[in-house]
Amino acid sequence: MPAPERVPAGVTPAAGPDAPPAPQDPAELLELLTLGDLTVQGQVREASNAVLLCTVAYEGRTADCVYKPVAGERPLWDFPDGTLAEREVAAYEVSRATGWDLVPPTVLRDGPYGTGMVQLWIDADPDAELLALVEGDEPDDGWKPIGYAQVEEDRTALLVHADDIRLRRLAVLDAVINNADRKGGHLLPAPGGRLHAIDHGVTFHTDDKLRTLLWGWAGEPLPAEITETLAALADALAPGTPLGARLVELITPAELTALRERVATLRGTGRHPEPSGQWPAIPWPPV
Repeated sequence: MPAPERVPAGVTPAAGPDAPPAPQDPAELLELLTLGDLTVQGQVREASNAVLLCTVAYEGRTADCVYKPVAGERPLWDFPDGTLAEREVAAYEVSRATGWDLVPPTVLRDGPYGTGMVQLWIDADPDAELLALVEGDEPDDGWKPIGYAQVEEDRTALLVHADDIRLRRLAVLDAVINNADRKGGHLLPAPGGRLHAIDHGVTFHTDDKLRTLLWGWAGEPLPAEITETLAALADALAPGTPLGARLVELITPAELTALRERVATLRGTGRHPEPSGQWPAIPWPPV
């Protein structure tokens, strides 16, 4: 794949000051991402796979987006089935089915470098605080402990995440899709209070691979709102449903069966999962 011009990580592709705003209606957004003309603006330097910053335009509408072509993926020995792009889209479909809409609108389509996933760009709120390092052994009210992190050669601090219902829903979504890489940098709190989460290429494995920063509720009972959502998701995942048919196009039959089983397990225990102790429970680097 020819290398496009590189731009620093975190720099958003600009649709331009005179560009029409991106539509807010979910159906119109998906239409724009699916049918629009993609223009590559640059490439994120630090990404381990190709991550291209683009603008997409269709019928007078323009938006910024991320395009991850399959041709730019590095093979993973422990995720041999399918592609990162397909799993990213599958994660969006499951997120959408919960009604939480934690994953930005994401589609699988052709682009300048072949088939890949295209996802709406999210401008994160720089003032939102979801993670913090604190002194001592107990976090303040409103925070959940994750573990200790080395901040200097001879000093550690307690890493904590916010006791926030948005994060709690995301912790459950990660358990459902078996996310093996939930890092702090994947959390995008948007202005207005919305939370988005990105980078779902290593998900849906049949083996338990949950690695996340969001262990603060481990073992705690699930709130009623979340158990109700899981019940609705179980119905949506049943054989013969539109969601089930869509996921067959994106993940393997065994992965779809495992997905249904994880939802059933969460409903059966009524509790957030706990680390198994058989492998590192927190991804590295954590942020």
